[in-house]
Amino acid sequence: MSWEEFNKYPHTICGVIEKWAKETPDKIALIIYDTEKQVTYKEFNVNIMAMALKLYNMGFRKGDILVTSLPFLYEHIVLGYACAKLGVMWTPLDLRLKPTEIMRNLELLKEKAKMYCHLGKTSAANFGMIGAAIKKEITWLKYVVQFSTPDDKYRNGIIPAFQIAEEAKNEYIEAIKNPDTMKDFLEECSKVDDKDPILIIFTTGSTGFPKPAMITNIGITCQNLCLAKGIHVEDDDLMLVNLPPSHVGGTTEQLMTTLFKGGTCVVLHIFNPANTLDAIQKYKVTIFGQIPALFVMEWRLPNYNNYDLSSLKYAIYGGQSVDRPFLEKLSSMAPKFGSGLGLTEVSGFCSYTPLDGTVDDILESLGHDYPITPLTIRSQMKEDGTAGEELANGEIGEICYSGPQLFVGYFNNEEATRNTISIDGILYTGDMGFKDNKDWLHLAGRRKFLIKPKGYQVFPPEVEVFIGELPQIEFVGVIGAKHEVFSEGIVAYIKLKEGEKLTEKQVMKHCKGMAAFKRPSLVVFLDEFPLNRVAKTDYVTLRERIQADIDNARINGGWDAP
Repeated sequence: MSWEEFNKYPHTICGVIEKWAKETPDKIALIIYDTEKQVTYKEFNVNIMAMALKLYNMGFRKGDILVTSLPFLYEHIVLGYACAKLGVMWTPLDLRLKPTEIMRNLELLKEKAKMYCHLGKTSAANFGMIGAAIKKEITWLKYVVQFSTPDDKYRNGIIPAFQIAEEAKNEYIEAIKNPDTMKDFLEECSKVDDKDPILIIFTTGSTGFPKPAMITNIGITCQNLCLAKGIHVEDDDLMLVNLPPSHVGGTTEQLMTTLFKGGTCVVLHIFNPANTLDAIQKYKVTIFGQIPALFVMEWRLPNYNNYDLSSLKYAIYGGQSVDRPFLEKLSSMAPKFGSGLGLTEVSGFCSYTPLDGTVDDILESLGHDYPITPLTIRSQMKEDGTAGEELANGEIGEICYSGPQLFVGYFNNEEATRNTISIDGILYTGDMGFKDNKDWLHLAGRRKFLIKPKGYQVFPPEVEVFIGELPQIEFVGVIGAKHEVFSEGIVAYIKLKEGEKLTEKQVMKHCKGMAAFKRPSLVVFLDEFPLNRVAKTDYVTLRERIQADIDNARINGGWDAP
């Protein structure tokens, strides 16, 4: 994958849509599963232009921010692309955030945020109350917009989204009749280039409070081309979009990669295991990817085997380590399957297991990079802000990337940005790993999660995978804590599969297959296992309870009790 190949495509996400609107105007770009709405590339492009003009007329300019708490509605997708057309940074938030969390995120974006969009009353909850709270507390915000039906309740000062959509349509029709009136708007659009940030994704916050990562046009489109090549996405493919817009998995990977190649997206408003399988069956989806936990939810459906999934040619997972039984089950779902490393700060995927890989190949490593976004293993960043030395194959160091996929930084947080990107343009991912003699990537663990019992280095994923080999276990999370004897000790949190039984003694016996310094000093069984918004282990929640668990163990003579 070279610059020469990349330069054959537009480097902006709206340029991509314009390309396909000209070349394949009647091709279906989007199928919205929940409404059965189908939209061609030509229609999609017109809708983007109309909404971008409306945003311009409302005062939005390049560098502004528009924040949303919405599912993958068609209108939401149009709004996101309309933002990109103007160089406005679309910021989709997790739908599960509470009002105080939303307000915290808005305050971080205060310098440029102009609009917040939310749902109204739904069967799940009355999101209109959130909008009311935002309108009351965030007094500096210019617009609060509610996406709901006309007969829903709209509180004072909150604008109905259907009203904005109707105005956008009428204003665009009038502008087409009088092209001179669009001159200033088109001039503003022309200021947007490939290096401009057009998307903000809040990091998941597994190591602390989420940070707003600014992702560029070129970062997204470069990732699109690399991912498309890594999993062979073509213009006749149908990709299922069932991850949330607040995560790169849903936005830059599933949605935008498919559109980059001129394919068709089958979009679910929100994830639902039964709807996911039904959408694959109904629309003959060829490619989809998920977090491992979502696959498990689908496989557990009592009627799973009744779904016709024969159209699938490729299934991809990411975000969590998996075991052999998982991959064997995945291989029965699609003839080709794989994984890789994906990061918000690298606009999505950045390493790829081989397309024809076996279960053993995928268990072995996270695959290869592409030359346009090169992978290096390095020592820690130097005090002067330059990148550390590149390490030889086989040596464990920090996984680093460079090239056009890199994000430009965290909004209004120069310190966090400088701790992540060196002054010579090397991104430090926070993950530890090494390259083998084939230059394939192997993950060792998070630098921030590194545990050092008795002076040794222990990477939690290695211990988690080993303990997870016990067939009774559904989830396992490993973290370290202060230990009076070992300096740091290891705690293993375990959730069993429904109906299964396992004792601490059995876990400890199994762990004798690891070096002694890697074995947990405490095993805690949980009825509910904490997962964050992208279904990864929520280490922050585990850390919040660890001291109480250790204190309880000490009372009973465990942990480091004398």
